[in-house]
Amino acid sequence: MLQINRRMYDLHDFLLPIHISAINDDNGYNDGQLAKHMAIYEGELPDLTEIDIVLVGVGEARGSGGFNSGTDTPDAIRKQLYQLHYWHTDVKIADLGNVKSGASLNDSYAAVKTVIGELLRLNKTIVILGGSHDITLAQYFAYQHLQKTVEATCIDATINLKGESPLRSENFLLEMLTGEPNWVKHYNHVGFQSYLVHPRMLETMDKLRFDCFRVGMAKENMEEIEPVLRNTNLLSFDISAIKYSDAPANDCSPNGFTGEEACMLARYAGMSNVLSTFGIYGYNTQADIAELTAKQIAQVLWYFIDGKSRCKQEAMLEDRVHFNEFNTVFAEVDTVFLQSRKSGRWWMQLPDKKFIPCSYNDYLTASHNEMPERWLRAQERN
Repeated sequence: MLQINRRMYDLHDFLLPIHISAINDDNGYNDGQLAKHMAIYEGELPDLTEIDIVLVGVGEARGSGGFNSGTDTPDAIRKQLYQLHYWHTDVKIADLGNVKSGASLNDSYAAVKTVIGELLRLNKTIVILGGSHDITLAQYFAYQHLQKTVEATCIDATINLKGESPLRSENFLLEMLTGEPNWVKHYNHVGFQSYLVHPRMLETMDKLRFDCFRVGMAKENMEEIEPVLRNTNLLSFDISAIKYSDAPANDCSPNGFTGEEACMLARYAGMSNVLSTFGIYGYNTQADIAELTAKQIAQVLWYFIDGKSRCKQEAMLEDRVHFNEFNTVFAEVDTVFLQSRKSGRWWMQLPDKKFIPCSYNDYLTASHNEMPERWLRAQERN
């Protein structure tokens, strides 16, 4: 308790409190809405002792060539989120307001890194209501500073490895994936649209043993993306992955995930017991129509909370009474698959006896004496 309070005191200089009256004109919420059940930083930093999820706003958008929006962007999302109803009483949420922007873009990165890093030390799940997508770099720097190895996943229509671009939001993955020392154990990219990505970029990703999932493949097999997100520590979601009609502030593409699919991905992420940061980026209030994108993001976050609630109900792998166990042999490999009796999710055992998340299709493949690609890729990375 004392340690948490001291950590919170250290963060005070990096955060701006929330002005509820600026978010809700009549300042009125009923007792069923989220705003009535969150610990919100208005006058004093809240006690995080019992908190599961911590919201942090970041308005910095200079990395995409835009302006620093201050608190406008995260507050527009809050306006919609606070109105949603609180169904998950087992999930405790706090909102620490907005990270102060720095004089330079790198100063802002440093501030975000510091705030996220301190919250990671407290073992909280952090949701970043972000500005431009390059804030993912600051998200990663927090792990790097703590020397924490991470599996990172980006959900994005493009792959931000454009070294020739002057925009940080289009090339930040270069530093994140190739900088030294590097703490990215594995990287996944979900939802890329082929016509927006140079073919050689995918070849490079494959040589690095990174996994990339085209938007069409992901939409047709959403259950195959669940194990990817279950094994993710750092998740970065660019709203460009959502089709324009469902998120009008996305001017990237008319195609992409539907709003419902984005919510499904967020629920999968919330169900992970290893995911510690979730940033949602690319929202521009000035490009929004009738606040539809802010509403979409708020509902994505609601489903993330829903996933967190479901995660709390899952059994530990060691508690085998809650799992169906299947011994399987494929390609002369003797292994074990586990299926949760609570959630229906699957895990498979590698030769080192560790279990990794997998899907029912992986089990079916193995039961037909074929090697699941997920098993093979995991072995190549070991």
